[in-house]
Amino acid sequence: MVLPSITDLPAAEREVRFAPAAGQRYLVTVDTEEEFDWNRPIQREGFTVHSVARLAKFQQFCEGQGVCPVYLVDYPIATCPAAGEVLGEAVAAGRAEIGVQLHPWVSPPFDEQVSQFNSFAGNLPAELEREKFRQLRDAIVRTFGTNPLIYRAGRYGVGPNTAGILAEHGIAIDTSVRSAFDYSAGGGPNFRDHPLRPYWIDRNQRLMELPLTTVYWGMLRQLGPWLYPKMWRVPRLRGALSRVAMLERIPLTPEGVTIEEAIRGIDIAIDQQLPVLVFSFHSPSLAPGFTPYVRSEDELDSLYDWWRQAFAYLARRGVAPTTVRDLIASVELA
Repeated sequence: MVLPSITDLPAAEREVRFAPAAGQRYLVTVDTEEEFDWNRPIQREGFTVHSVARLAKFQQFCEGQGVCPVYLVDYPIATCPAAGEVLGEAVAAGRAEIGVQLHPWVSPPFDEQVSQFNSFAGNLPAELEREKFRQLRDAIVRTFGTNPLIYRAGRYGVGPNTAGILAEHGIAIDTSVRSAFDYSAGGGPNFRDHPLRPYWIDRNQRLMELPLTTVYWGMLRQLGPWLYPKMWRVPRLRGALSRVAMLERIPLTPEGVTIEEAIRGIDIAIDQQLPVLVFSFHSPSLAPGFTPYVRSEDELDSLYDWWRQAFAYLARRGVAPTTVRDLIASVELA
């Protein structure tokens, strides 16, 4: 099935409309994956799945906050029996949802050479990307007993064939577009100019894009999409502009973003009347030592406190948590 490429900029008329009664909502997505050394080249061997055990605490925490997290699961997690044991009951009861996240380097069949270029699944030949996706999706169904409806490419690596593959396998939402970020230097996609508002990849196939939320804040924020990329060679200038409240790029994640920065980002997203705010982080951050963002139990406590404050602030601003199924049900198709 040939559909428009997710990497193409959408026309304005492709924006998805939701029922007005839905209001502004937010979705918590978890890139649920194996642990590996972020400082080493990508490889197929040597990963672990120790942080799976920590998912139980995060799920309990979210339930206590009235939040239904979306776990975007890759192959090492989908084939880990402990993952099904930890999350299976919550998924069956509708207190958690499962999606697909394709890390091609650890997903069979292993017919490609491991490289940075091939770590973006959308760069693979169409049949290989399709078969990796199929085997991963089937493993998710076996382990969690649910048909996933949402997808995120590992490293945000969608390509020209991804949309067709998703539609063939019943996926309703792609959430691989990380607006305001450019991965083309490493062979990945460029999302620098992509919109933040959900849009149809293909209306006939009912396949929508739900971009991760990243906003610009500061006196120069209207120039952010043009100015920020021009400073990539001088990161200290980016830092200086942020410190003097001139320009700051804020993704909605607890990884590398303070709660004060996140609250500024939430305010901007609300002011822009985004219908859905999409939060994300990596599951290995739920155990110390597996990501640069959480290296101790104290930092893990800080991560939970970040989420606690973010949820409380969203509630004060009248932004409610949502689910993948509720988003799909609230779409206006007329």
